[in-house]
Amino acid sequence: MIPEEGSQNPKAKPITVNLQRYDYRGFKVGAGRIKQIAWYACNMLFYNSAWFPVSSLKASLLRLFGARVGDRVVIKPRVNIKYPWRLEIGNDVWIGEGVWIDNLGQVTIGNDCCISQGAYLLTGNHDYSDHRFGLMVGTIVMEHGAWVAARSVVCPNVCMHRHSIVTVGSVLTKNTMENGIYSGIPAEFIKMRVMRPVG
Repeated sequence: MIPEEGSQNPKAKPITVNLQRYDYRGFKVGAGRIKQIAWYACNMLFYNSAWFPVSSLKASLLRLFGARVGDRVVIKPRVNIKYPWRLEIGNDVWIGEGVWIDNLGQVTIGNDCCISQGAYLLTGNHDYSDHRFGLMVGTIVMEHGAWVAARSVVCPNVCMHRHSIVTVGSVLTKNTMENGIYSGIPAEFIKMRVMRPVG
């Protein structure tokens, strides 16, 4: 009998996931232990909480920890940022309540971008074919005017080109086209974004 495609040889020793041998694949945090601990405390106190609403002070703290942050950035309560030294934010950016920027890799957010409530920017993943669950890290780029709608996920190695949108609750796994609107799981192109003339 011919085994079905994808089945393993029944006589072979089965390969199983072994998280004790987890493989970071050379990943480095990019900051010393003291800086990491200081940021962890700062993130919990001033970002991933509801009691500190002042965006300008949050932007200043991010700069202190190595982020590049532009002017007039709005950072709502309960935002979680993994590593500020791997974050670049342009001018007039809005980051909504409950956003998680899980930036193991570089995240670059251009001018006039919006990341709505509960959105998740994900730069890390794992190799499911590796029994050591090898870490894979990518980057995320949001160009001018891009919008990640509420509860959406942007996956590693994705570039959202100028003025593109990923709609509510979608999972974006590939680059967008300029002015494209993407929706679904995984998100697919549905139509072009057309903006009304100024005036």
